Amino acid sequence: MKKLNLLVFILTLTVLGGCAKSPALLKESSAGLRSGVFEELSNGGGKIPEGFADLRFTATVKTHKPGLFSAKDLHGTADYPLQLDVDGQTVVLRGALAEENLNPLDQEDPEAGEGIRYQFSKTLRLKPGKHSVIVALPADKIAVEKEITLVEKELNSLALEPIYGRVSEKKRPSSNRVTGFEEGITGIRLTFNGRSI
Repeated sequence: MKKLNLLVFILTLTVLGGCAKSPALLKESSAGLRSGVFEELSNGGGKIPEGFADLRFTATVKTHKPGLFSAKDLHGTADYPLQLDVDGQTVVLRGALAEENLNPLDQEDPEAGEGIRYQFSKTLRLKPGKHSVIVALPADKIAVEKEITLVEKELNSLALEPIYGRVSEKKRPSSNRVTGFEEGITGIRLTFNGRSI
């Protein structure tokens, strides 16, 4: 029993430690003090020249409709931002958004229901090798930092998957959903070149 309590305590500290880093990472990614780290590309960028690598970032996120909690809430609006920081250079992305009402057969889908779907994408050209990347959702006060290694003359991919909040027992008597987009985004998972990082 003591070992189980110790394990729960350590896991709680790990989760809280990750959350505690978010404000500092948000501040760091908002600063965007550097330039010249990457070039933003349009139309996929074409052939990658010698001495460079491309990084294609994609994310799909679902939020509640605008004005649900307050008029100042950015969720569900065109102003909902995503920040991508590479080695101190920051780009703020605005997603393409559309209303979505998913009624899937799978009642456990965390994105089932009526809300706003965002699609974010950006392709960057930069030097190959190791880079520090911060991905942030400022409206949700969430940021994560990872180190990636880009392969020269290759198109590398970085994808964001949101982690949604837990649905309370009272809200889910008719559904098996444990998490749901209506409860907000509580974390970020990143996948680099098809592998979780």
